[in-house]
Amino acid sequence: MPSPHKTVLQHYQAIAKLSASMLKLAQAQQWDELVAEGLKYQQAVDRLRQLEPLSDEQREARRKLLTQILDDDAHIRQLVAPELDRLGHLLGTIKRQRTVLQAYYSTVRP
Repeated sequence: MPSPHKTVLQHYQAIAKLSASMLKLAQAQQWDELVAEGLKYQQAVDRLRQLEPLSDEQREARRKLLTQILDDDAHIRQLVAPELDRLGHLLGTIKRQRTVLQAYYSTVRP
């Protein structure tokens, strides 16, 4: 039976693997898959919060994993930001078009 500390490190390793997978998906602009992987990531983080803390000697291993996770997160954010901007612009355009159509139809109706 694994110790609780090893289980915690295994959870960090799983989260690091998910963040690396998310980075690859973002680099490939596979947005739907990225969102699905992000849900798995969030679930893994939620499970981690329920486990016992690490001992002092295991914190170094965790620090390395956290560094990788944070680096991946920063790169993912850089890759996703232009797509979010594009979607925001598209939604703004759609909203303006809807407003114009509503104004047009309100003047056309008898």
